[in-house]
Amino acid sequence: MAQPFVKKDDDHDDEAEYSPFLGIEKGAVLQEARVFNDPQLDPRRCSQVITKLLYLLNQGETFTKIEATEVFFAVTKLFQSRDLGLRRMVYLIIKELSPSADEVIIVTSSLMKDMNSKTDMYRANAIRVLCRITDGTLLTQIERYLKQAIVDKNPVVASAALVSGIHLLQTNPEIVKRWSNEVQEAVQSRAALVQFHALGLLHQVCFAIGSISTIPSFREYIYLVDLYSY
Repeated sequence: MAQPFVKKDDDHDDEAEYSPFLGIEKGAVLQEARVFNDPQLDPRRCSQVITKLLYLLNQGETFTKIEATEVFFAVTKLFQSRDLGLRRMVYLIIKELSPSADEVIIVTSSLMKDMNSKTDMYRANAIRVLCRITDGTLLTQIERYLKQAIVDKNPVVASAALVSGIHLLQTNPEIVKRWSNEVQEAVQSRAALVQFHALGLLHQVCFAIGSISTIPSFREYIYLVDLYSY
């Protein structure tokens, strides 16, 4: 029987898959990171350098304490730029660098300013970053803002605070337990995404304090999972 004719993909066979990160070296990227100190920031160039740094970190590349500190302090200078794309990259690299307690103090004021910004994208991402890098002492200082964010009218901001609460419950349960009223209010939100995250956090909070009678039913939880998935 004749075999069906199959066209050979010459282009695929002859050309190796190209990666824009091919040959990237940590030393060269750290040199490029000096652009963060330029008086006139180039948002596009800075974003490209942060992308390379994130690639190295996610590939398992290790940074010495001095290298990480120098990059962190250089990155904090990028808060002066109002470019939305660059600001997103700044949030990502700060979370990945996992700054020490002393370094967190340096960036806290900028993040808290963003958390109270009129720009919802700033607010949601600043909440995520602060809750990722903060310790119990700082969390107490920003708790009021987080509780307000849980019942915020913007679903992206509310969900960011609720998801942060789910993570913080593992390390600072006593603080998160005090958010029960706000979380219960968020369960009544018209936004399915907010309801989903609120119900998930409420379930864990109620379980943590042993209030079995107020734990949302499994049927309610599954309903919202199905609703959100749809």
